[in-house]
Amino acid sequence: MHPLTGFTAGLLLITLSELGDKTFFIGMILATRHPRRWVFVGVTAALFVMTVLSVAIGQVATVFPQHYVQALTVALFLGFGFKLLYDASRMAGPGSLDDEQAEALDAVKEREAGVAQWTVGKVLVEAFTLTFVAEWGDRTQFATIALAAANHPLGVVLGATLGHAICAAIAVVCGKLIAGRISERLLTLVGGLLFIVFGIVAAVR
Repeated sequence: MHPLTGFTAGLLLITLSELGDKTFFIGMILATRHPRRWVFVGVTAALFVMTVLSVAIGQVATVFPQHYVQALTVALFLGFGFKLLYDASRMAGPGSLDDEQAEALDAVKEREAGVAQWTVGKVLVEAFTLTFVAEWGDRTQFATIALAAANHPLGVVLGATLGHAICAAIAVVCGKLIAGRISERLLTLVGGLLFIVFGIVAAVR
């Protein structure tokens, strides 16, 4: 398993799947309330830790018979892929990511309730905690686990971390400008197709 393969897979999957996700909007909303650089650091740190944990879980899975790991990996990718395509088919029109943004805003409001004064440390902790909780159990976490079980772990960590950092930077710097222009249906469709492609690749290895 060459590290470059895992790097490329992690970069593509995360960059295309996380754009417009709940963590994207958490970074965007926090950046309108606190210094952007600290929000970016907190969000990226949380996503890095989550990536490392997911890759570690994926490596633990490699102790089981390879054909079982491969079958589970294929099932995860194809399952998520077809679920996303089904969700996209049920969307009436292009739409925007109102639901994801509303959930992110509620999470931020709940976290910030009662906080009168903000310091750098508090901003970092808030960005880290909100992002980590939102990402836990997300489909990209399971996808990262599956990628790590089938690819070089270092490549997956570096690629996925870079993908997360790119999405976090977009959210923090210009998320508010592009949020209303992102098509939820298109992102869901592209994400579904991408998961299916990874499932096919895992199946033919």
